[in-house]
Amino acid sequence: MRLFTKFHKAAASLFLLALAITTFAQSKAFDVSQMDTSVEACENFYDYANGTWLKTAQIPGDRARYGTFDIVRERNQNILREIIETAAKNTKAPKGSNEQLIGDFYASCMDEATIEADGLKPIEPYLKQIERIKTLRDVQNAITMMHKEVLPAVFNFGANIDQKNSSMNIASLRQAGLSLPNRDYYTNEKFKETLDKYRAHVERMFALLGDDAPQAKANADTVLRIQTRFAQNSKSPLELRDPDKNHNKIPVADLQKLTPNFDWNAYFKDLGAPAFTEINVGQPQFFEEFNRLLSDVSPADWKTYLRWMTIFNASSFALPKRFADENFDFYSRTLRGVKEQQPRWKRCVGDTDDLLGEAVGAEYVKKNFKPEAKKRMDEMIENLFAVYRERIGKLDWMSAETKEKALVKLYSVRRKVGYDENPLGYAGLKIDRRHFWENLTRIGQLENERGLADICKPFDKNRWRMTPQTVNAGYSAVVNDIHFPAAMLQPPFFDFSADDAINYGGIGFTIGHEVTHGFDNRGSKYDGDGNLKSWWTPEDRQKFEEKASCVINQYAAYEVLPGLKINGELTLPENIADLGGLSIAYEAFKKAQAKNPGKTIDGFKPEQRFFLSYGRTFAAKITDEAARVQTQNDPHSLGRFRINGVLSNMPEFAEAFGCKIGKPMVRENRCRIW
Repeated sequence: MRLFTKFHKAAASLFLLALAITTFAQSKAFDVSQMDTSVEACENFYDYANGTWLKTAQIPGDRARYGTFDIVRERNQNILREIIETAAKNTKAPKGSNEQLIGDFYASCMDEATIEADGLKPIEPYLKQIERIKTLRDVQNAITMMHKEVLPAVFNFGANIDQKNSSMNIASLRQAGLSLPNRDYYTNEKFKETLDKYRAHVERMFALLGDDAPQAKANADTVLRIQTRFAQNSKSPLELRDPDKNHNKIPVADLQKLTPNFDWNAYFKDLGAPAFTEINVGQPQFFEEFNRLLSDVSPADWKTYLRWMTIFNASSFALPKRFADENFDFYSRTLRGVKEQQPRWKRCVGDTDDLLGEAVGAEYVKKNFKPEAKKRMDEMIENLFAVYRERIGKLDWMSAETKEKALVKLYSVRRKVGYDENPLGYAGLKIDRRHFWENLTRIGQLENERGLADICKPFDKNRWRMTPQTVNAGYSAVVNDIHFPAAMLQPPFFDFSADDAINYGGIGFTIGHEVTHGFDNRGSKYDGDGNLKSWWTPEDRQKFEEKASCVINQYAAYEVLPGLKINGELTLPENIADLGGLSIAYEAFKKAQAKNPGKTIDGFKPEQRFFLSYGRTFAAKITDEAARVQTQNDPHSLGRFRINGVLSNMPEFAEAFGCKIGKPMVRENRCRIW
């Protein structure tokens, strides 16, 4: 699981910080001027470590949140902009080269005049086929066409790793079909106001498409009616994170029995999928409802729904400005509290990075990767693994039998630092400067073709899932690997010139966090080979669950906004990873101190600087709207709770800052697993 996630792709591009006074100073490893020492460390460490910054920082108008990760991403965005715009200026780059691909794609994205002049031309072929729908088979053909053209509708199909045989890819079907964050927005009364605003948004979009007012209103009602039925039979964000409940491998013949109204053999053939005999149906109840909808919903209403999914997927900024503006007004302004739409160049840099990440990354690594940073990271990773091995061996709640298997899994973790030396590349991809929508679909089609070709083939566990310019880190349970891209190896997470306290509290914690994901409530269900297979004794698993319940109860008590508390079960894996990651990192730091003692800097001892470094990691300001969306959908708790929640469980922190029992930062019932 990644250390930091983004909810809505349309809002995921980066932003330019306006005022230098609101940024974290990078002149030294830790800037004490950002602290607020009028707050007691033992009362609220998050405010103690970040209070002055929190008071002076402003969320830029085109963002929903602003924090440490965003600041580093902004710094990275400027680097990417220079790389991409330099490529765009070179109109003579060799065809198919990284420079030509990213330069021409960016140029086509920035060509707003052509996009405005083209109007709805890019999606007219899809709309015309949808308009021709008269029969149930026509509905199927339209869905197939949309999937071939990378326009998501109803469900997702492609290759995925077989959860119980992670060396192989398997065909996979997953629920989809919605345009709001999750099913609750359609079915829970507390979202009624948001749903009403969504209905009005859909109505306005149909009006932009050319429907008269009564028809646009009727169409919005139809979309809501169909999507509500999908939602009522969809799994929640929490349920989707349970691997056992989402692994339902069946023979293809049984899939046809599950949904007899849809001809799957014809769909797979028309899509160009290779022959296969088994498929994982992630959410069978959803597909049972899809089958009922095929008979219950008229072809005319299916036309309306598919028209909506077309315009929904194309509108963010691949169509004329009026569509992008309406899309922004609901998905960014209403849902997330963003005040201003980002300038075109930021969105185009983000799209170029998202869709041609390997090409951009190749240029990024040339200028921004230092081999010595990787060497230092490798040393720190090894130090944390050594501590983890010792920690597992000393656990008083785990049997020797389970410990042995836990160590096997730990030894099996693949380490990926810096960048992929053997990227897939984009051989055969055609990108030009004139057709932005066609460029988008060509890239999507290439990825689709590769995904389909992977079905029933061995899974390449050496493949990277992150580009080197990604400011993030990650762990995959089915691969049992950790990722630390080159862009993550920069201040404040990692500073080659900084003392151990800063680096172990920053990137050291990140390493520990990602490794601990292999042993959280979800990752611990997979063995060292990445297979969904229990390696626990029943007694040990029960003890683990009991310890995990402590973490659930702690975070479920935190109130984000009036009436809105953290979902302790949804956030459990990230909270376990935070708690275990920092504890392991601190022990590794202390071992490093034994060999190379640190010094008191700015009046703070090395142990205190370790925790101050961690306290800076998730500092952020966020709109109330975005806080609600994150709390209701994201497994990551908000930064304030990630900092104070973990530290209040650590006696090492209490000792470093002299916190006595009874203080808010010292929990009476401390949670500890790893």
